[in-house]
Parts: sequence; C-alpha cells; structure tokens
Amino acid sequence: MKTIADITQPELAQALQRALDNKTKPVGSLGRLEALAQRIGLILGTLQPELREPQMLVCAADHGLAARGVSAYPSDVTWQMVENFLAGGAAVSVLARQHGIALNVVDCGVRHDFAARPGLIVRKIAPGTADALEGPAMSATQCAQAIANGREVVHGLPGNALLLGEMGIGNTSAASMLLARLAQLDVADVTGAGTGLDAAAVQRKIGILREVLARHADATAPLDALAAFGGFEIATLTGAVLQAAEERRVIVVDGFIASAAVLVAAQLQPHLLQRCVFAHHSGERGHALMLAHLKVEPLLDLGLRLGEGSGAALAWPLLHSACALLREMASFESAGVSRSEDVADPSRA
Repeated sequence: MKTIADITQPELAQALQRALDNKTKPVGSLGRLEALAQRIGLILGTLQPELREPQMLVCAADHGLAARGVSAYPSDVTWQMVENFLAGGAAVSVLARQHGIALNVVDCGVRHDFAARPGLIVRKIAPGTADALEGPAMSATQCAQAIANGREVVHGLPGNALLLGEMGIGNTSAASMLLARLAQLDVADVTGAGTGLDAAAVQRKIGILREVLARHADATAPLDALAAFGGFEIATLTGAVLQAAEERRVIVVDGFIASAAVLVAAQLQPHLLQRCVFAHHSGERGHALMLAHLKVEPLLDLGLRLGEGSGAALAWPLLHSACALLREMASFESAGVSRSEDVADPSRA
C-alpha cells in the first residue's frame, strides 16, 4: 500500500495564512472559514483552491446482524432506499441536486438485484454480510475485495472532491463495534438508537453487540475488526477514502457510519485525516466520541442522524464559500483600504 504523505507544507501554510490575513477584514474575523480555506488549499496544494465536479458516493449494503433486531426497520428498507436515491426522492438526492453534486450509488452488497440505470454502480460482494454473532461478517477475502472496489470506483470518478454517504439497515451496529474495538471504548457508551429504537430496544442492541465483540475478541487490528463486524458498505468506503487521499481529493465526511470508515482507514494511513473535512456532529450517540478519538472538529451541529451523505451535502456550500473568499476577496492593497495599523489616530478607528 502506498504511504499517504504528510501535507503540512509549512511554506504553503504560511503563504495561505498571509493571504487570509491580508484580506479586507480584521485578522481572523471569518473564524473557522479561514481554517477551512487553509485546509483545502493545503489539500489541493495551491493558494487559489477551486473545487471541481464534486462526487457524492453513497455505498449501500445489508447486514446479517439486522435479523437479530438491532434496527427499528426491516432489511428491505436498504434496497427500497437505494431505489429512492436513484429516483431522486431521498434527502441526499434533493441536496445533491440543489448543490450540483453528482450522486453515485454503489450496490456493495444489497439483498436485491437492481435494474441498470444511470447513477448506479454495482460492486456487489454478496447479498449482505453474514451474521457477526455466528462468525465474521466478511471473510478476509471479501473485505479486501470491498476495499479494492472502493478504490476502483473513486479512481474512475472525475473532480477533486469526494463526499461520503451510506445506506444499510444495521450499519450503526457495525460502526459502534468498530469504534468500541478500535478506540477501546465501552460499547454501551457508543451505541445509540440508530433508526429510532426505544430505550429498551437500545439496551437489547447493546447486549447483542457485547456478544459479538466477545465472539471476535481477537479481531483487534483494523482490517480484522472490519471483517469481523462489517459491513460491505463501510469496507468499500474505507477503500474510497484511501484512494481519494492518495489522489489528494478533498474528502467530506458525513456522519457516524462514514466516520467509522475513516476511522479504519486512518489507522492504516494516519495522514489521510489531513485530507478530510468532517461535515457535522451527528445526533447518533457514538459520533461525539468518534470525533474526539480522531481529534477533529465538524463544521455543523444540526442534530442530524439520517446518514446517506445528507450532512456532507449540507456542509458543501461552506467549502465553496471558503475557497471563493480565498480566491476572490480583495486584499487591502488591491482595494485601497487602510489597515488598522495605518490609522493615524487609534481613537478614530
């Protein structure tokens, strides 16, 4: 695997900061938009960053563990929502359309056969993962193939920005177990309502996840944990993140499930986090702990817990604005505006 390099680049970082400080505004007055502009400039390696042809990648798959009642919805909702994405009726479909983001839906392992159509990419490993309480959700070979699929799909997409989304009934369980294992946290602290379980059902879910974690106590390495807990969509996103980072695309991370894929990828290649912008703080219980473990700060906090890439699409205009301000906002010199230090009498400033 190619090592993903550090992109800190002190000289470029300093040049970006000077450019931001020289805009017609008090220093730092655009707050976190300035840090966002600098990050995008570093990812793309330029003082004039421009985001081109953004691609939303929604990876979908079913989970064998869903049969044990870890979700409030039946597994059929996975394929039904894929149809909704492709028909343009889902939240992410609306938001992607609104913001000019290309929507790519990947069948990574849905228990349904879809008719071919634009926007659908079929990379089905199997019709859903196995029940992780009975054995690994995926074999090592299946896990490797899903990662390779994610890499191949991203390599074939245009543009310099990738937004991550997902769909899979039961995938908050997989994400919770990945976080618990890889961050060494108690699964009760990182497990929430998912699609809307009541308090009693959440406790049953936690009990099942504890059993699965115990069943796979030896799955401590990132890829071993990913194979043990699933799912195909998370593994495909892991490959997508690794490829996008190698290609120095801006990676916009959605919520809890997408962050779980980044968690796995970052344990393999820590510097890829430098290429990531975390869109929002999800309402799903474990996400705050996920973000804290990764030491990242999200752009938005709207109480979202839908997934699909909806939060990434909502955050997208902020990235556009940050780049536009860096490229187009006048400097003090070009606008003929006096700096604060140019004011002769400070009392008149």
